[in-house]
Amino acid sequence: MSEADCVSRMYGEPIGVTIQDDKPSRFIWRGRIHTVLGVLEHWVVSREWWQRDDPDTGMPPEREFWRVEATPGGGVPSAVYELRRDTGTGDRLLVRVWD
Repeated sequence: MSEADCVSRMYGEPIGVTIQDDKPSRFIWRGRIHTVLGVLEHWVVSREWWQRDDPDTGMPPEREFWRVEATPGGGVPSAVYELRRDTGTGDRLLVRVWD
């Protein structure tokens, strides 16, 4: 079954992420640790030029996205999760889930 055949839900909820080899290896969402089984996509989006610049760099903040397959374990099937990091603030969010 492809992503196009699945239902996705938007969240925008804060998460904690463990990074290993410059990519997410685990994340905590709603108190559960999810293990990343594989990275499906990774991309960076620059915010529009009219957005407020990052005070440290003087550049518009970027958003880094990771689409991963992950599972919370315990026999729960894996799903596809989209994670986002705002480079200006360092905030990390779970943006979307396909299951």
